[in-house]
Amino acid sequence: MKPNSLSRLGTEQSNPAARNLDTKSALAIARIINAEDAKVAKAVRKALPQIARAIDEIARALSQGGRLIYVGTGTSGRIGALDASECPPTFGTDPEQVQYLIAGGPKALGAAIEASEDDADLGRREIAERKPRKKDVVVGIAASGRTPFTIAALQEARRRGSRTLAVT
Repeated sequence: MKPNSLSRLGTEQSNPAARNLDTKSALAIARIINAEDAKVAKAVRKALPQIARAIDEIARALSQGGRLIYVGTGTSGRIGALDASECPPTFGTDPEQVQYLIAGGPKALGAAIEASEDDADLGRREIAERKPRKKDVVVGIAASGRTPFTIAALQEARRRGSRTLAVT
């Protein structure tokens, strides 16, 4: 997708419900957030069959000694990093079993490193360093579904034999 066509993506639009948010009361803001959150449950319900297939695929990979590797940029990358970071203390997994790869590296967890999200070559190189293999599942997370870093990392992982999944 060309950079100038990004403005047509839903993820790049202002939410009309949040118009003049700074002039609203705390209760009005909380109601807006709650109404927007309710939309998530409906979207998840529609995707339950795909979510179940992804769960089965990941569980199979982990039970066979494979890894789960999340890939993303910005907030999407931080979501993957958060899940990967929580798996060892919550489920007792080995830190090597569930990993994350975020464009811009660990610095991007707390600061915006925006240019790296459009670097497809960087995505390929970064996932290649993890040496993805057939037993692994690589999950790309991208709200827009078009982030070059994430797409390239998934393509490289698949080329190396890994199963790939996308969350958009």
